[in-house]
Amino acid sequence: MKTIDCRNQPCPAPVISTKKALEQSTEVICVLVNDKASRDNVTRFATNRGYQVAETADGDTWTLTIQEANAKNEESSPLRTIQSTGDKILLITSDILGEGADDLGLLLIKNFIATLLETDTVPDKILLLNSGVLLAINGSESLDSLKELENKGVEIFACGVCLDYFQKKEQLAVGKVTNMLSTAEYLLSAGTVIKL
Repeated sequence: MKTIDCRNQPCPAPVISTKKALEQSTEVICVLVNDKASRDNVTRFATNRGYQVAETADGDTWTLTIQEANAKNEESSPLRTIQSTGDKILLITSDILGEGADDLGLLLIKNFIATLLETDTVPDKILLLNSGVLLAINGSESLDSLKELENKGVEIFACGVCLDYFQKKEQLAVGKVTNMLSTAEYLLSAGTVIKL
């Protein structure tokens, strides 16, 4: 059993360390993290690739034990080259829409997100980066619309580094915290990416 100590590592280091360990070894991997977002990101990364993850907590440290769910051949390896998902991804990198007056930009982004609920097609995923993460926190005027989109099956992901930068991680009210590795993989495997 190999143990990787990822405590106090900034995003996306724990996920990248886990990825490298899984690529280099077929043995059981134990990953130590002391941040909830890192715990969630590593778990999501491993389970999305077909691994089983068992979690134990000791104080402020989580131990994630990762092992293969079943035997895999090389062709079905979960660490293979990224395959296209065909997903429609909406990439929002600001809490305002357009250039010019900020108060108008705030109104436009609120109206755009609310209008998505009235369209025939919704994105498969919404990725929030930079100040775009502020749309998904408590008090945001777009929060109710994002919650309705999530209820319709839209996956919403907010950048953990961005939430940390704005000191808003504890205020995230919709979606999941994600990391840059997952964000890159979502974008590279998408069929369509629309950036606001």
